[in-house]
Amino acid sequence: MRVKRVLLLTTPNSYRTRDYVDAAARLDIETVIAVDLPEKLAEEWDFPLGADFGRPEEAAKQLVGALAGGGNSTRAGGGFDAVLALDDAGSRVAALVAEALGLPHNDPEAAEAARNKHLMRRMLAACGAPVPAFAEFRTGENLKATIIGAEEKIGYPCVVKPVDLNGSRGVIRANLRCELGAAIRRLGALIGVGKPFLIEGYIPGVEVALEGLLDGDRLHCLALFDKPDPLEGPYFEETLYVTPSRLAAEMQERIVRTTEAAARGLGLQTGPIHAELRINSEGPWIVEVAGRSIGGLCSRILRFGMEVGNRSSLEELILRQACGLPLENLERESSAGGVMMIPIPAAGILRRVDGLDKAKQVAGVEDVQFTTRLDQSLVPLPEGDAYLGFIFAKGRSPRLVEEALRTAHSRLAFEIDPEFALLA
Repeated sequence: MRVKRVLLLTTPNSYRTRDYVDAAARLDIETVIAVDLPEKLAEEWDFPLGADFGRPEEAAKQLVGALAGGGNSTRAGGGFDAVLALDDAGSRVAALVAEALGLPHNDPEAAEAARNKHLMRRMLAACGAPVPAFAEFRTGENLKATIIGAEEKIGYPCVVKPVDLNGSRGVIRANLRCELGAAIRRLGALIGVGKPFLIEGYIPGVEVALEGLLDGDRLHCLALFDKPDPLEGPYFEETLYVTPSRLAAEMQERIVRTTEAAARGLGLQTGPIHAELRINSEGPWIVEVAGRSIGGLCSRILRFGMEVGNRSSLEELILRQACGLPLENLERESSAGGVMMIPIPAAGILRRVDGLDKAKQVAGVEDVQFTTRLDQSLVPLPEGDAYLGFIFAKGRSPRLVEEALRTAHSRLAFEIDPEFALLA
């Protein structure tokens, strides 16, 4: 039997690439990396393939041509069994490449809808999914007219958000007219003039994240995470993810069914799903449904299968499904698990981290990893796009996991110099 082969579409600084490559190696799957960089720059950085994912159709043609030119066209599908996008940036490109190679894929328009928040809102509203009121505007337009339009269509409180950024970048809550004006100006400084953005109604309630695999119309829920820290704004920095959820079983089932219907409404058919929902007295509300797996290093807390020593990572499950390999036990291990995305406490230059050994010694903590280097510039939300690192914990219950994560974080101390000190 020939070796399975997967094309992975990723970004230069993605956290996700290494975990997918390692998972593929464990499954004896060969990987080829295509990165979101101009072809010449990708060559200089020693990436096998490069293309501008911001131009999906052109990037797909370029990648298909490069694969055919590499002598792979004699094998079915250009020698590949699957094409996977590890981040939102490559989702439409992956669908187009898979379509050209005759491989299983989501419809390119569905892949686009799962990354473009305005298109997603329109399609979800059309299929009756629970979403807030929303309207699209453009930066640089008459600010007064934009504010009046938002007040007429949405009201307060409302949320300003870009249509295509991840990780709560540029997402700002406004309760008053002056706050809305300031939020729009701030977003414009981040994304530039003439760019589309959303203003939508604020959804009160607790927030959860669902990790799943789509197989046709069926959604396999792999994990449901509670987010114990309140996400009420003005910015929405995620910190804690803890699973299994402590919500009532009936509500958890409603969350799964609501997400499944939303994915169907977007036209998604196969592959990983990462959904964010808000829960209040009216039930689950869709914040977003992305056609990818969970971001950062968060997936490292997930293991599937009951047999100790023979458990699968999330990436292994995704690769197995993509390559048509048998899916083993999809049940998550019995212990509770959680991850803290270590927030950036202040803007500046990271000079020192203290307490790492003490944090790792907290009962239940499995690891603490810093993804930010010393002497690196730190940019908090809503402009920033990274965390300091990640704390991973497991335990007998979600409560104990949450306590371990909070205790470990409390033992860390950061020395951050203001950037203006360098100019002085």
